[in-house]
Amino acid sequence: MIRALFVSGLARNRAPTAAQTFEGWTGVRTDFAGLTAGTDSPLAPDQIDWAHRIYVFEKRQKAALSARFGARMRGRTIIDLDIPDLYTFMQPELMDLLRDRLGAELRAAAKG
Repeated sequence: MIRALFVSGLARNRAPTAAQTFEGWTGVRTDFAGLTAGTDSPLAPDQIDWAHRIYVFEKRQKAALSARFGARMRGRTIIDLDIPDLYTFMQPELMDLLRDRLGAELRAAAKG
């Protein structure tokens, strides 16, 4: 099983869409959080500890994770999906893009 954490700015569109898109997949567990002040779902240290892989949507989010959580991020796999904040929550085009970019990886990781 793989535990995937999706982290975006406010966690209102991209991250929760990703978490919902993959949550029902066999062997995949998901969670999401935001990094920006004003998010309704702020990232907590225990979420980082829980995750096997952390997915961000922009390079600056990867840098922010390292700056904010320092040593806790060492040895963590952080993957930048490079998906701009152009989509709404559960927008079909975003869901398709996420499946295209991550589908094979998550299936493989879930198998072992």
